Amino acid sequence: QMQLVESGGGLVQPGGSLRLSCAASGFALEDYAVGWFRQAPGKEREGVSCIRSSSRDDGSVVYAESLEGRFTLSRDNVKNTLYLQISSLKPEDSAVYSCAADLNCLAPPAAMTPRPRATWGQGTQVVVSS
Repeated sequence: QMQLVESGGGLVQPGGSLRLSCAASGFALEDYAVGWFRQAPGKEREGVSCIRSSSRDDGSVVYAESLEGRFTLSRDNVKNTLYLQISSLKPEDSAVYSCAADLNCLAPPAAMTPRPRATWGQGTQVVVSS
């Protein structure tokens, strides 16, 4: 059974940093395009970043155009874990961050989207507030 479990969210002051983790079990992350989405209250879910499969594709990373370079996505194939480092956090970064596997990981202006049988984690809450 494919599972994803996120961790690392919490309350952070503006300007701070966080590293979110997404641990996979039941499958190898490197075999799928995987990534992070976020959804703030009252807003639609948006793609943050994704990384293509390294076993079936080129393993390249894609970021949403609007994120100003404050996000860094990485994947540890030994630990089978996906990471999202967020720096210079802003209140508007507050959201539930969820990781997902089996994506269409497309470069902007196309949007990253989940494929029909994508696997999702339960999400981790990030609150940026002083």
